[in-house]
Amino acid sequence: MSTFVAVIVLQGYIAGCRRWVRDHAPTGDVGASTLELVIIVLGLIAVATLLVVAITAAVQRRVDQIT
Repeated sequence: MSTFVAVIVLQGYIAGCRRWVRDHAPTGDVGASTLELVIIVLGLIAVATLLVVAITAAVQRRVDQIT
């Protein structure tokens, strides 16, 4: 259940990033620059890494309690 909530929160952050990029783009520029997209992707990779580490630690702790 908490993984589902984490996915919803992550999608909210993605939508917020998209909105921020769209609001801060120059009026003549329709899309985001390559640098902005790279920064956003690296941020999302960092968030995903943190989620994997947290979930792995929680599962490992539960396995240690069982054995």
